[in-house]
Amino acid sequence: MRGPAELLATWEAGLAAGPVRRALLLQALAGERSAELAVGARDRLLFELRRALFGERLTGRLACPACGTEQEFDFDVANVLRTPPATGQELEVEAGGWRVRLRLPTSADLLAAAADPPAAKAVLLARCALAVRRDGRPVPDTPPAEVVDLLATAVAEADPAADVRVAMPCVECGQRNTATVDIVSHLWAELDTWARTLLLEVHALARAYGWTEPEVLALSPTRRRHYLELVDHG
Repeated sequence: MRGPAELLATWEAGLAAGPVRRALLLQALAGERSAELAVGARDRLLFELRRALFGERLTGRLACPACGTEQEFDFDVANVLRTPPATGQELEVEAGGWRVRLRLPTSADLLAAAADPPAAKAVLLARCALAVRRDGRPVPDTPPAEVVDLLATAVAEADPAADVRVAMPCVECGQRNTATVDIVSHLWAELDTWARTLLLEVHALARAYGWTEPEVLALSPTRRRHYLELVDHG
C-alpha cells in the first residue's frame, strides 16, 4: 500500500495535468511507469489500485439522455478484474474491401492524440495501424469513417478493460442507457477528495500541536482521527 506522502505527491503532480498524464501518474502508484502498456492493461492496474485504496465498490452518476433524470449506479471493481485480459496486442478487421491490421492503443498513443484534438482519430490510426489494404493491395489512404468506427469497436472488444460499461434502464422513463465506467476520472476524483480532506486534517493538527506535515502524515488514520476529536473538543 502506498503511503499518504506518496499519494499526496501524486495528487499534487496531477492537479494541472490532463487525463492521460493523470492515468500515468496513477499507474506509477500501481508500480508500473511504462506509457507503452495497452490501455486495457493500464486500466486493470488502476482498478486494482482503486480496490486497494478505496475498496471494492465505486459509485457513479448518469443523466438519462431521454428525460434528463439523474441516477446513481454502483459498480463492483471485481467485475473488471474477473474478465480475462487481452490475449494479444494485434488484431485485424475486414470491412467493405478494407483490411486493417493494427495494434492495441497505449497511453503514449493517447498522449499523441490529445496533442491534436481535431485530428485525434487520425493520429491514433496512423500510430496503431500496422498494415492497411484495400481490395488486397497496400494503400496509404485512411479508411472511411464507417471502417474507422468498426476498428474502434474491434479494439473495445479485444481489450474490454479499456471500455467498461454498465447497462442502466432509466428509473423514470425506462429507456435503456449505458454508463461508462472511466476508472481514470473516478479514481482521480476520489484521490482529489481524499487529498483535500487530509490536508485539512494536517492543517488542524499543525495548528493545534505545532507538528510538521511529515509528522502528521506519519500518524495512522486512527490516531489522526482521535487527535482531531481532541482538538474539536478542546
